[in-house]
Amino acid sequence: MRRNPTEPEKRLWRALSNGQIEGHKFRRQAVIGPYIADFLCPQKALIVEVDGETHDAEQDRQRDHALAGYGFTVLRVTNRDVMDNLDGVQRSVLAALRQAPDRWAVAEGREE
Repeated sequence: MRRNPTEPEKRLWRALSNGQIEGHKFRRQAVIGPYIADFLCPQKALIVEVDGETHDAEQDRQRDHALAGYGFTVLRVTNRDVMDNLDGVQRSVLAALRQAPDRWAVAEGREE
């Protein structure tokens, strides 16, 4: 695992935890292959990354591409967005959740 969470990560966690966004559950610091995702909604395979002031855009693209190869969608938000526009960030997360397929949905007409 990595260092202590930043203030924006703590703030976003308070907004995501306990199923506050339409009942979706998130995990913090989820290990996915060689990567650690800031926040993961396993049911929707959605990763939310909080980017600080200094970020390597090319490295982020490569990481996002690798995570997509594992079947995950990555939503990136900035520290500033979390601190200055948390409602907007929550709306973005909700939109991404609504667009993502349910990983464990039973195909219609199939019986378990």
